[in-house]
Amino acid sequence: MATIEEILELERLERDIFRGIIAETTLPRTFGGQVAGQALVSAVRTVDPEFLVHSLHGYFLRPGNPKEPTVFLVDRVRDGRSFATRRVTGIQDGQAIFTMSASFHVQDEGIEHQDEMPPVPDPETLGLATDSDDGETAWLAREWADWDLRLVPQADISKRPGAAAQQQVWFRSREALPDDPVFHVCALAYMSDMTLLGSSRIPHKDTPMQAASLDHAMWFLRPFRADEWLLYDQTSPSAGFGRALTQGRIFDRRGNMVAAVVQEGLTRHLRTQ
Repeated sequence: MATIEEILELERLERDIFRGIIAETTLPRTFGGQVAGQALVSAVRTVDPEFLVHSLHGYFLRPGNPKEPTVFLVDRVRDGRSFATRRVTGIQDGQAIFTMSASFHVQDEGIEHQDEMPPVPDPETLGLATDSDDGETAWLAREWADWDLRLVPQADISKRPGAAAQQQVWFRSREALPDDPVFHVCALAYMSDMTLLGSSRIPHKDTPMQAASLDHAMWFLRPFRADEWLLYDQTSPSAGFGRALTQGRIFDRRGNMVAAVVQEGLTRHLRTQ
């Protein structure tokens, strides 16, 4: 399997055109986090270093072919004094499979507050995903073997009053990653698609369904490292009409809220014919 460094090391074909590698996978379609992470790398490479990405909004338009590379076209929408905006389109076989807008901001001074990190068991006290009796969890661990995943048992989650579905996952890269903070942001964009839609399945464990990410939005709030433990605190506040809304807050080990994620996914009943 390709490392996260290999996945995020894009080839520059032209000033604003980039190409990602073909990453070995058991998935029938290109992993959405890979497309989002590579698209963000493409956008980052067209922005001056003093501008840091603070948000992205993406749509998965077509299933990607994991046996083909994706080419990314960057549109330099805006370059202002405080903000810059880029639009990125991922292309395979002449068709758009993904589109994303990313916003960049120079660092300013302002008000500060955040939600408290929820009470949660330490990751070292939790079982390895590779040892899980749950087939889907064990598959996740095999597909993304470079990442240490620790799912918090449902019995150990402090339930929010009225919450329909909750899930918590500790994760980190098993290997040390480059010190470049931008690399860690792009790595988190890659990882953020991995387990989030699964939170919608918590109340429906025995229901066969077809699942796929439809859109993905992220806000990067504070510095972090993806090779240190991060808690992905996930909820699915609503599901209906074949779609599920999911939300995630990402905290570092010290309780800093470093990112927020919202995603809608396809969750329709599995068709038998």
